[in-house]
Amino acid sequence: MTHFPPADIGTGQVVLDGETWWNTADGGRLPEDLVKPLDKLKDEVVRKIVGHGLALSRQVSRFLGHTFDDIGQLESLMAQEYKARLGGKKGNITLYTVDGLFKVEVRVQERIDFGPELQVAKSLVDECLIEWSSDARAELRAIVTRAFNTDQAGKINRSEIFTLLRMDIPDPRWQEAMRAIRDAMIVIGSKTYVRMWMRARHDAAWQSITIDLARA
Repeated sequence: MTHFPPADIGTGQVVLDGETWWNTADGGRLPEDLVKPLDKLKDEVVRKIVGHGLALSRQVSRFLGHTFDDIGQLESLMAQEYKARLGGKKGNITLYTVDGLFKVEVRVQERIDFGPELQVAKSLVDECLIEWSSDARAELRAIVTRAFNTDQAGKINRSEIFTLLRMDIPDPRWQEAMRAIRDAMIVIGSKTYVRMWMRARHDAAWQSITIDLARA
């Protein structure tokens, strides 16, 4: 049983002159006796699920707000009492319980875009692939293709770009291309994530406490 009531999302019905009408997806209304029993049942199930889901979403939002408040207060206390800063340079923090069975991680992930230098990098990489010709592995060509192809929103495939940066290829043009990629990186913002972990014993593996609906 849930410990908080579902959100009120309405019934999708109105009463006019003593008769019940159902609102329809096209903006109209149907008298109740024209709504199929199966459609009524589906409506009931969807409203039940969404009502509880919306209440849970709001609860998670409140939990996240309280979490950042608690960590912020701890950071202030550390700064005042111990003249110490909690976490790393980018704001990453890991906190443990005394018994070492629970921990909370705060991770700051930077949002990165790419400037015009990326086109210079692409030209240099293309030069390398052309000269290497058949010597270039098919998987390398595939990674390069995916890296510089944009998706439907016009965004560069960042994960494949980072894969290129991890490759140890001594060709000077390749190295120059990687330098151009790094110069092209622009930090446009950041997002903070909170993750919780637990384990049954000190020698046991950490288990993530998930609030992700897809992974719960």
